[in-house]
Amino acid sequence: MKITILCVGKIKERYWKDAIAEYTKRLSRYVKLDIMEVSDEKTPEGASAAVEEQIREKEGERLLRVLREDSYVITLEILGKKVSSEQFSEKLEQLGISGESHVTFLIGGSLGLAESVRKKADYRLSFSDMTFPHQMMRVILLEQIYRGFRIMNHEPYHK
Repeated sequence: MKITILCVGKIKERYWKDAIAEYTKRLSRYVKLDIMEVSDEKTPEGASAAVEEQIREKEGERLLRVLREDSYVITLEILGKKVSSEQFSEKLEQLGISGESHVTFLIGGSLGLAESVRKKADYRLSFSDMTFPHQMMRVILLEQIYRGFRIMNHEPYHK
């Protein structure tokens, strides 16, 4: 299986880069992993709802330009489905069994995903009702993908 994590924004902090590199290395025995970034837009202080929507649309256009049509798309959004780690593992396993060879996870910028991007989702996933910085969300997602493959393969992993 190939997994792509397509996200808005770059990782600047060394500690996030180190965590991403560690999970990328761990996942290499299970999947071919690709992390793709598109640039984010600066959000002016006190931006109106209309300006925020324009920013989401610009970022969304960038995501859609590189999103492969043959990929199963999972968006990360607060209003998505909440699942346990075991259910997430089952979802990944089912995708593999059903012949989905390429899964793409989409992580939006600080304002979330544009509606045009959300419409491309085959599955909408939520990790919490809370909002997390996109840098942290990337690490959380990688950890859960890794945990999912450990569960799927009946391998030990801390709880």
